[in-house]
Formats: sequence, structure tokens, C-alpha cells
Amino acid sequence: MTQEQMQQRISEAYPEADLVVMDLTGTQDHWEVRISDKTLNELPRIKRHKAIMGLFSEELASGEVHALSIRTL
Repeated sequence: MTQEQMQQRISEAYPEADLVVMDLTGTQDHWEVRISDKTLNELPRIKRHKAIMGLFSEELASGEVHALSIRTL
């Protein structure tokens, strides 16, 4: 999964979000997402993380995305 694909998927779900996606290792399987979104801010922290993780459930299950660190701002 590329950085652009990650950004696009999150942007489709949260079009008004301020978003930064970083490939932490250069291998396109360890990612950090920093996101600020009004909708997410209304949720408890664990639900914010689950919402973002849910966008990549298939990739996480297959190992295409090995690690996904989420920082909600």
C-alpha cells in the first residue's frame, strides 16, 4: 500500500480532516497517521483509533500493513 493510497482512503472517509501519513521504515508496511477531524474528536480515543484501523482491516489482516500508529490531534 502506498502513502497516496493510505491518504486517499482516509480522506474519503474523513474529507475535512487535517491529515499526515508517514511511511516509518520506507517499506510501505509500517505507517504513522496523524489526523485531526471534527467527527473523530467527538469520539473517545479508543473509538477514534478503531475507526481509522477499520479502514485498513483487510491490509492489517493480510500483513500488507504490518504496523499502524495513529495519533489523533
